Amino acid sequence: MKNLLIPFFAIALFLTSCNTASDPFLVTKHSVGKLNDSTKVKDLKRVFETDSLSQFIDGDEFTGNTNIIKVFEKGTQKLLLELTPKEALDSLSTIQNVRIIDNRYKTKKSLDKLCDFSCLTGNYNISGVQNTLRNLIVSVDEINAYFTIDKSELPEDLRYDMSKKIEVLSIPPTAKIKDFFIQWY
Repeated sequence: MKNLLIPFFAIALFLTSCNTASDPFLVTKHSVGKLNDSTKVKDLKRVFETDSLSQFIDGDEFTGNTNIIKVFEKGTQKLLLELTPKEALDSLSTIQNVRIIDNRYKTKKSLDKLCDFSCLTGNYNISGVQNTLRNLIVSVDEINAYFTIDKSELPEDLRYDMSKKIEVLSIPPTAKIKDFFIQWY
C-alpha cells in the first residue's frame, strides 16, 4: 500500500506543477505579462499573437526618432501597452521602455496604474524623485519602474519651482499615479 502512494503523490505533484499558468498581466523587474527584457522587436507578433500591434515601421531610417509600438487588445481595440525599442526601426532591437496603459497589469504586490502614492510607498522603496516642469518622476529600482505624478497633486508651494528638491514625505499619500513605466537598460 505504501509503495502505491509514493508514485501517486509524485504524479499528482507533477501534474499540478504543469498546470500553473503564468499570469498574462503580471509585472516584474524583468517582464510585463508575456513580454520580457530580452524580447526582440521581431518577436512581438509571436508574443502578442492574441493582440494587435500598431504599424511600427516608419519607412524613414534617417529620422532618428524612436518609434512607439502600441499593443491593442484584439477585438476591443483597447490600448494595453506602448513599447519603445532601444534602437528605432531595428527588428533585432530589444524593448527599452514599456508604458503600462491597462490597469489589469499589476505587480505581485498589486501595484497598478490606478494606485495612489500611499500604495506605492507602502509596497516599495522609492529610489528617487525627479522634479520636472509638469510632473514628478518617482523611481523604484526594485522593479525597474518609474511613475509620473502630476504636480497639481502637490501642495501649492511645491508646484511651480523646478529647482526645489521634492522629498518623498512632501508628496501627499492620495496623489494619483499618472503613468506607470518599466524601463530595461
